[in-house]
Amino acid sequence: MKQTSWVIRLEDAIDDTAIEALQAEAFGPGRFVRTAFRIRENVPHRQDLAFVGLSGSRIAGSVRLSPITIGETDALLLGPLTVSPDFKNRGLGKALMWTALEAAKAAGDEYVLLVGDAPYYSPFGFEQVHFGSITLPGPVDPERLLIARLHDGALPTGSVQGKAA
Repeated sequence: MKQTSWVIRLEDAIDDTAIEALQAEAFGPGRFVRTAFRIRENVPHRQDLAFVGLSGSRIAGSVRLSPITIGETDALLLGPLTVSPDFKNRGLGKALMWTALEAAKAAGDEYVLLVGDAPYYSPFGFEQVHFGSITLPGPVDPERLLIARLHDGALPTGSVQGKAA
């Protein structure tokens, strides 16, 4: 049965253990060496842009946005977007994405960068980064480097770095 509505709320500190368990289940220990994880490593995610999706009282998914710079331009790095295998293909990931992007836009943020599958993320406004225009401090498949403009404007260029609050 496909669940069509979810309770989505801001993440709370008490959610950390459940979110960590979701991420471990979805991505395994290899997540710690991925470039996107390494960018977020010492950069706290934005509390105003971190959401959980609930099924009853159970955390079924989460999404976080972390501050970064692309060259001299402030931006956000999406991730991880995580949905429990028990709740995949029921619309929760999409609901979390729309919630996070709308909140970022309302907060005045301009760009969201991510490493992911273009067919999944393009309906949210993500497009493939032109090869070499944005570089990350580690390996990434250039076909999976995607960016969304939340407001009109030219895309930023340069090296990506985590941005401490």
